[in-house]
Amino acid sequence: MEAFDVVVVGAGSAGCVVANRLSADPTMRVCLIEAGSDDQAWPTRWKTNTPVGNPTLLNSEKFNWGHAYAPEPRTGNRAIPAPRGRMLGGSSSVNGMIYIRGTPSDYDAWEAAGNPGWAWRDVLPAFRTHENHEAGADEFHAQGGELNVARLRQVHPASHAFVDAAATLQLRRNDDFNGASLDGFGPYEVTQKNGQRWSSARAFLHPVRGRQNLTILTGCLTRRLVIAAGRVTGVEIARAGQIEIVRCRGEVVLSAGAIGTPQILLLSGIGPADHLRGQGIDVAVDLPGVGRNLQDHVGVPVSVLDPTGTAYALAPRFAPRLAWEGVRYLLTRKGLFASNVVEAGGFVRTRADLPAPDIQYVFMAALKEHSRAIPSRPGYLITATLLRPLSRGWLALASPDPAEKPLMVGNFLDEPQDVVTLVDGVKLLRRIVRAGPFARYAGAELLPGEAIISDADLAAFVRRAVTTIYHPVGTAKMGPSSDPLAVVDHLLRVRGVAGLRVADCAVMPSIVSGNTNAPAMMIGERCAAFMLSDRR
Repeated sequence: MEAFDVVVVGAGSAGCVVANRLSADPTMRVCLIEAGSDDQAWPTRWKTNTPVGNPTLLNSEKFNWGHAYAPEPRTGNRAIPAPRGRMLGGSSSVNGMIYIRGTPSDYDAWEAAGNPGWAWRDVLPAFRTHENHEAGADEFHAQGGELNVARLRQVHPASHAFVDAAATLQLRRNDDFNGASLDGFGPYEVTQKNGQRWSSARAFLHPVRGRQNLTILTGCLTRRLVIAAGRVTGVEIARAGQIEIVRCRGEVVLSAGAIGTPQILLLSGIGPADHLRGQGIDVAVDLPGVGRNLQDHVGVPVSVLDPTGTAYALAPRFAPRLAWEGVRYLLTRKGLFASNVVEAGGFVRTRADLPAPDIQYVFMAALKEHSRAIPSRPGYLITATLLRPLSRGWLALASPDPAEKPLMVGNFLDEPQDVVTLVDGVKLLRRIVRAGPFARYAGAELLPGEAIISDADLAAFVRRAVTTIYHPVGTAKMGPSSDPLAVVDHLLRVRGVAGLRVADCAVMPSIVSGNTNAPAMMIGERCAAFMLSDRR
């Protein structure tokens, strides 16, 4: 195989952006490597393009890496699922499509931690560069970009009622969580176009697949990076049972996500020296921060039965309705099948002295009873999500075998304040659910359950029910040379090895206040800009 100027590992949210931007220069030969399959191959495309199709993808080992956090006593000794997309588009091909950037203070904190050029004033232009905001352009939004951001074509009446119920408690309405303020309640905007999922692959990759200087390899598991004389010179992959080397004469960009990226670094001998030696791996670069600083948004549910019987569900008695909705979607791209199900939500501050919201509510117009479940009875699940957890976890190799999943320890709720904040979030959420406009939809409470009232009982419930919202970040953090856990510098270059950058959520020093798909694409945009600037 020919040598490439740039090799991008991982065709997820960020990787597709990087491949698009770099291959726009016809003098650069770019290779994009993906372990999963083509998201637009038949019949996969019907599952990925149809917004309600993601439960079928999350239930498949072909499309979901199937990671999980290790059981821990403080969270009930449960393995907590951490699904990640495994196909072109990565997790943007299987997620809930919610478009959230976070707050300006999130990014200003990155700069304050020693990362020049990452303040809100620096990242906002990158968000706007690739945005096509259907609702119009303004100081926060742009039109004409590849990523379509739209209002949902289908919003369940109960989603509206949830927002209205919050207003009766003097919680403000917010119709643009990516505008002047994050605070408040309203409908989510989504990465959809004409009622279909608009993943990073559909936005950035498929329109340019015909470029002669862009090679896309699917079904290729990255085993390790090839390093010679302190520089990355290639990527070792497994394809169709054979081991191959994809040679690189320029730079390799790791965009395999906050789980895949540190695993590849460790397999390549880049990471904590003692851990690598313990796995029988030669140390190329002793970087103690690889796999550390793991953060994820964790949340707890409030769920109620739906006495109106109108919530989204899949059961024999709903068959006529689902058949009609299927026909409606095929003809109009509207209706139930155009819904992302998590249609509305809100952001609140549990204390008046906080500089930004610390809880996000995600309203699901269905009763999803575990991570891979397809709702079968009418009800609603609303999650109170901890936006800025204080607890930190870690990731390490379980084996030097690249096909084996890494060990992930979340250390969730290790910091007592995380429990306190979630308890406060659940208490407010219960008030909203029982407020006037939503009362007709709120039947018997399943979780936490009517008997769970005191703060002590709620704290115990939080520990046994907490799960993640599938937003792992931070495992190859960006930081100054004075930070012993920093893995990349402010230009996303891996310390101690030439020709290697990271462009995904692993570089986040601290987690953002909301869903991580939009920030991942922004990081990809900035990484490509850094590389093109260096080339010039």
